Amino acid sequence: MDSRKLSALLSSLISQLFLLLLLLFPNSNSTQNLSPLFSHFLSLQQIAASLTFLSISRKRKRTHLSEEDSDPTHEDKVAKLGPRLGLTQSPDSFKNSFRMSSATFQWLSGLLEPLLDCRDPVGLSLNLSADLRLGIGLSRLVTGSSYSELADRFGVTESVTRFCVKQLCRVLCTNFRFWVAFPGQGELNSISKSFEELTGLPNCCGVIDCTRFKIVKSSKDDKFIEDGIAVQIVVDSSSRILSIVAGIRGDKGDSRVLKSSTLYKDIEDKKLLDSSPVYVNGVPVDQYLIGDGGYPLLPWLMVPFVDAKPGSSEENFNVAHRLMRVPALKTIASLKNWGVLSMPIQEDFKTAVAFIGACSILQNVMLMREDDSGLCDNLDDYSLHDQSSQYYSDASFEENLIEKKATVVRSALAKRAKVFNNSSFGRDSNSSVQ
Repeated sequence: MDSRKLSALLSSLISQLFLLLLLLFPNSNSTQNLSPLFSHFLSLQQIAASLTFLSISRKRKRTHLSEEDSDPTHEDKVAKLGPRLGLTQSPDSFKNSFRMSSATFQWLSGLLEPLLDCRDPVGLSLNLSADLRLGIGLSRLVTGSSYSELADRFGVTESVTRFCVKQLCRVLCTNFRFWVAFPGQGELNSISKSFEELTGLPNCCGVIDCTRFKIVKSSKDDKFIEDGIAVQIVVDSSSRILSIVAGIRGDKGDSRVLKSSTLYKDIEDKKLLDSSPVYVNGVPVDQYLIGDGGYPLLPWLMVPFVDAKPGSSEENFNVAHRLMRVPALKTIASLKNWGVLSMPIQEDFKTAVAFIGACSILQNVMLMREDDSGLCDNLDDYSLHDQSSQYYSDASFEENLIEKKATVVRSALAKRAKVFNNSSFGRDSNSSVQ
């Protein structure tokens, strides 16, 4: 079998094996314990390493080249790659065109090459390099350019651009969706420690938020129909996406979207956030998420106090709460910075969901690569995406699910927030005196 097809097959089989375990053992703690193992094994570096025989094969084919040409520098590779993708030699050309550095682009191209090359349209061989396939797909996501514009830029037909964009999204959402997967217990402990160092509030395992993306499609009467997609995300303190739910109609409120998600069902069934509680002022505090006022107050979902009095514990909690929500707002702003998501998406519903999924995966990839090319760092940019005042929770839903335990837990956390804030103020004062 061709080495590229074999590599693609191995990657697909490993992904399907993990999904099979989830289906066979849906209620087993052992599956959750296996999740970090699979995530580690299937990390980009590990997969790339498992495909080293592919690079060896390439070197054998190039034995006729000179010694200097056989081991090109990164600059040489960029110099040769740029013209093929219509780029200049500017250091920012890759970031402007593909929302990532040239090093990340090359690394991603090498990783995806077996999967991008292994399946062309039936009866048609495109004879396009992985770099070009990736460049076409990324250009649609990054710039939002139309298929005809992409065809002109890359010198291919419009049908080829459609295929390359669809293929990239399919490969990412099918073979690499584990990059947006809820962490195992060991990683959750690390996440909660990061939040605790930031605000003093223990056992927080992420921030949940919901945003909307518009879809515009034409009808048989040549009229445009506007629709929307609600997208629910959970992120850690570094803005890495831990969970994403897309595909729910955008007219539903945040709490309705939450209740419709598998995340809600898994947490309620104790499949997630099920570790032993920590004690705050004698109150057991289970693992929980932070959410805005559009969500109900639950034992595992802490929302801000309403009308907190100045100087009170409740106000201190709300201050800490707003600080913890910043990574989610930053993630939403960064997602909406992708060209194809920054405007009404002119695709069918299913394709629009695939675009959102692919951009989310790529965003996590760049965080892992420590490539900040596509992240919004300006507070003014992402504070505009705070929709907490627009999508309120349904009163009946909140009244039915709110529990006394949740109120007790939030009050205990509020007292901890006030103590932490006072101690932090004392440290700042001492350091300023010194």
